[in-house]
Formats: sequence, structure tokens, C-alpha cells
Amino acid sequence: MNNSIILASGSPRRKQLLEQIDFSFQVVPSQVNEDFSIGLNPPGFVEHYAKAKALDVAKGYPDQFVVGADTVVVFDGNILGKPKDRDDSFRMLSSLSGQTHSVYTGVSIQCLSSGVDDTFHGKTDVTFNTLSDNDIFYYIDTYQPFDKAGSYGIQDWFSVCVDRIDGCFYNVMGFPLSLFYRHFSAHIK
Repeated sequence: MNNSIILASGSPRRKQLLEQIDFSFQVVPSQVNEDFSIGLNPPGFVEHYAKAKALDVAKGYPDQFVVGADTVVVFDGNILGKPKDRDDSFRMLSSLSGQTHSVYTGVSIQCLSSGVDDTFHGKTDVTFNTLSDNDIFYYIDTYQPFDKAGSYGIQDWFSVCVDRIDGCFYNVMGFPLSLFYRHFSAHIK
């Protein structure tokens, strides 16, 4: 697709996923930082920040489609973002061991000049195997998952720790491809 698209994210995984579906785009990361104290439910949270990120970049590119995204892991009613450090990473992965959690990714498509304002989210449930402390420390020390919500990447070594998923695999990577494609296609016809 050769429409003029900007990905308002520095995530290498989102870049890879858009390339996977043959989109031509440029990357302009937003300067928006999440505030986990804003008191929104998980779908509202990811949609709020996906839209804020897209609008932050769209102001400088009003004639282009700008795509923002935000992903969180939710377990036991708590939103887990990216871990602060090794201890926080261990705490997150230990709490998710043997449990099912949900991954929400909000996506926002903005084009200021044409009035496109489309924000939505995907949800995937992920169940982990029971993890040993050794496996958790191996993963943290080898893969440094500090840039990933919930402190893991389903697409790397950690895949051996996942028992099953219910929903879109790519949503867990940080971008629900099929859902995005359906929404985006509706704006370019």
C-alpha cells in the first residue's frame, strides 16, 4: 500500500509488522508518555494513549495518515506496563506464571485534513506455563525485556513459556494486524 502513512511509534515490532503486510510508511515516534494513574479501564487506557500518540505526531503531518498504538498487559485487574528494572521484570513474570492474563492494544488512525479519527482496540488472552525462577532469570538476563509490556515478547524465546492464546497473536506483539487492516482499508476506498 502506498498511501502516505506515518507510524507514531518507535517500536521495532510494530515497524516489522507493518512491513510484513507490505505497507510503505515512515516512523516518527510520538513524545507522549503514559500516566498509569489516569484511572481508565484497560480498553479506555490503550485507546486514550494510542490516540494521544497519533495526534501528537499528526499535528506536524496534517495531510498524512498517522497511526498510533499502545499495548498493556492486564492481570488481576492491574495494568502492567513496561518493567522499570530487573526486579520489576521478575515480579511481573512471576505473577503471570501459570496464569491467564489479557493483552490490550489500542490503535488510532488519524488524518487531520480529511477528518479521519478512528480509534479501536484488540484483546488477546494469554496463558503461561508455570515458570521456574531459573527460566525467568534466564529470559530477563538474555533478552532484556524492559521495552515490553508485561516484560515478555511472545515472538522470542519466551514463546516456550506460553501454553495458549485466545485471540490475535500479533496483538500480543503490539499491533493487531487484521483489525488494523480492516479499519485502515475503510478509510482509503
